[in-house]
Amino acid sequence: MVRRNPATAEGPHRPSQPSHTGPRLGLVCLSAGPQVRYRTVTRTRYLALAPSQRRRTLHELYSENIHRLYGALEFCSAQDIHLYRVTSDLFPMDFALSERVLDELAPQLSGFARRAQALDVRVVAHPDQFVVLNSLSRRVSRQSAAIFTRHARVFDRLGLPRSPWAALILHGGKSGRAEAMLAAIAALPEAARSRLVLENDESAYGASEILAICRAAGVPMVFDAHHHLVQAGLRDYTDPSYAEFVAAARETWPRPEWQIVHLSNGATGVRDPRHSDYIRRVPPAYQDVPWIEVEARGKELAIARLRRVWPAAR
Repeated sequence: MVRRNPATAEGPHRPSQPSHTGPRLGLVCLSAGPQVRYRTVTRTRYLALAPSQRRRTLHELYSENIHRLYGALEFCSAQDIHLYRVTSDLFPMDFALSERVLDELAPQLSGFARRAQALDVRVVAHPDQFVVLNSLSRRVSRQSAAIFTRHARVFDRLGLPRSPWAALILHGGKSGRAEAMLAAIAALPEAARSRLVLENDESAYGASEILAICRAAGVPMVFDAHHHLVQAGLRDYTDPSYAEFVAAARETWPRPEWQIVHLSNGATGVRDPRHSDYIRRVPPAYQDVPWIEVEARGKELAIARLRRVWPAAR
C-alpha cells in the first residue's frame, strides 16, 4: 500500500482551510463568458513551423497562458469561487522543447501558489480521459504515466503542494484491471503519486470498485454523484448509497476537510451521461461536503444559480 504523510506533504504552499461550514463550489477550466480562456496551437500547425520558430511560438503561447492562469485566480476570487480546476491544455505540445521553455518562464510560474493562497483559491487538475495508466497496451500505459507525471511537474513549477490538496484526478482506466492500476500507481514518481486522486465513472469503475482501489493504493477518492446514478441505474439522488459513498470516500482523504466531490446533472434526463447547463438537483448527501466541483456547462453562471436555489452553498 502506498502511504502518504499529510503533515509533510504540503510543500512550499501551505493550504488554507475553509472558514465556513457550507460546501465551497469550484469552477472547471473555463468561464461561460470570455474572462477565462487560454490560447492553444494545433499539432499540425506546430509541426509545420520551422524549428527556429517553434521555440518562439511556445514561449509566447506559454507566457500568455501563464498570464491568463493568474487571471483565472482573480476571476474566481471576484466571483467568490474558491476552487479552480486548471485546464489540461495549459501548455500544449508535450515535447522536450516545452520543458526548456517552461524553465525559461520559471520567474512567471514561481509566484502562482502564493497568489492562489492570497486569494484563497484551491487549485486542482483533471488530466484528460485518454490518460489510462492500466491500459492493455504497454505503450499507452507508458505514455499515460508520462503525461500524468508532466501534469505533476507543472504543479511543482507552480509551487503547489505535493499532496491531495493540489489533486490530480483520474478515472480508473481500463475495466477489470484493478491490479494493473495498483502497480501503475506504485510506479509513479512521488511528485505524481502524492497528488493522485481517483474518481468513479459511469462504466468501467463504479463507486464501490474505485473505492476498493483507493483503499488498497492509499489514495483519496472523488465521488461523482451523477456517474454513480448512471452506473448503478438509480432513479434519483435520494438512494442511501449516496450518503454511504460520500462518507466512505471522505475516509480516504488524509484530511477530511480536503474532500472533493463532483456535481452534475444529465443534459436531457436523469440518466443522460452528458452534463446539463445548470444544476437542477443536488444529492442530499452533499449538504456537508467541504468542496464541490460543479461540472455544469453554464460554468460560473451555474454556480451563481446554484447558490440562489441551494442554501447550503451560501
